[in-house]
Amino acid sequence: MIQNSFTEENYLKTIHALSGREGVEVSTNALAESTSTRAASVTDMLKKLAEKGLINYKKYQGVTLTEVGEKVALNVIRKHRLWEVFLVEKLGFGWDEVHDIAEELEHIPSDVLVEKLDAFLGHPRFDPHGDPIPDAKGNLLDPDYRLLTDIQIGEKVLMMGVLDHASSFLQHLDRSGITLGSVLEVQDINEYDKSATVQINGERTLFVSLEVSKNLLVQRR
Repeated sequence: MIQNSFTEENYLKTIHALSGREGVEVSTNALAESTSTRAASVTDMLKKLAEKGLINYKKYQGVTLTEVGEKVALNVIRKHRLWEVFLVEKLGFGWDEVHDIAEELEHIPSDVLVEKLDAFLGHPRFDPHGDPIPDAKGNLLDPDYRLLTDIQIGEKVLMMGVLDHASSFLQHLDRSGITLGSVLEVQDINEYDKSATVQINGERTLFVSLEVSKNLLVQRR
């Protein structure tokens, strides 16, 4: 099996994230912006990935993952999210501290290690941020989540995940008392800026900005 470099794996993971569930074509400019890389450098990498049969690429057109590329991307995602579970549950890291560490650990090229890690953790289905973990065959759950911005006044929902994994955002949620599994009830929505008044677990009430609301994934109770 051909070993892919860290950079190549990161590109495949990024293409997977940008293409979404529908596998839409991803532009070179979108990749450049997402990876903070010059468009010319992105083009060079895409050519390499295409030569390896990991992506479908034609100049001036969008790029998609091949079946092999999709498998590699999902395997990297699987390792990343399993390592995040390990770091939080077994080593006591906060959910705001684990992303960068998992970015390093996800590239360890040992299938035996990742399967033993999965078994050791009890085959978790979600990582500490609520993201589904692909199984060993690359199957990925598609949870029926909605954004908090889609919730109407009076509705009660469970906080299930986040779109923004930035440490500053996760720390803000910690300070606000919003954690995975919290029961959120939207009590009011400000017509001017779409900020919301939200009650947490039937107890304390706080104002949630639009920026926060559009990054919270929730599910009806």
